[in-house]
Amino acid sequence: MTNTPRRTSAGAKRSPEARAAITKAARDLLAERGYRGFAIEEVAKRAGSAKTTIYKWWPSKSALLGEIYATEKDILPRPTVTLSLLDDLHRHTAGLWRFWNDNVFGDVVRGLIAEAQGDPQQVEIFRTTFLAQRLAAVRPLFDAAVQRGDLSADSIDERMELWVGLNWFHLLTAQLEVEPQRLRRQLSLICCSDLSGHR
Repeated sequence: MTNTPRRTSAGAKRSPEARAAITKAARDLLAERGYRGFAIEEVAKRAGSAKTTIYKWWPSKSALLGEIYATEKDILPRPTVTLSLLDDLHRHTAGLWRFWNDNVFGDVVRGLIAEAQGDPQQVEIFRTTFLAQRLAAVRPLFDAAVQRGDLSADSIDERMELWVGLNWFHLLTAQLEVEPQRLRRQLSLICCSDLSGHR
């Protein structure tokens, strides 16, 4: 009987072959079993890798899933800048909600948010990596509006926080199939030229 050779790790250095095997195994398992059925032990078994090696490279299940999510999300068109922040944000947000609604990655984001609760270390990782990457992707839309003179630069952070809150409210309450005009009205409150109470 022929045994499948086990991949080994040279210290903390990531072997490209082992990395590819792990991320493929993670994607396959996620597609088959969803977020609730995802386990590092099963990923390691399928990839022919040690569980300790995976944890050396990705310190938590959330870190591995966050990286898989970021790679999969690249299939979405990047946010595009036109002459209207509302049009740009509406197009991007609607596409993001379709992405969440049409595959397992909506559940992944719900799970990442849930796992971060009550664990200060996971909250910090979520805020400084996953959330920071999501905000960096959409920020050019707001920067362009500032350059056009439509918004003040010191209002961008507050507006992006409101946008994140809108996204997660709809995601966490399973309300991603929203009538386009309703979504546009909600986004218009974020894109308005004057935020009430803003200096």
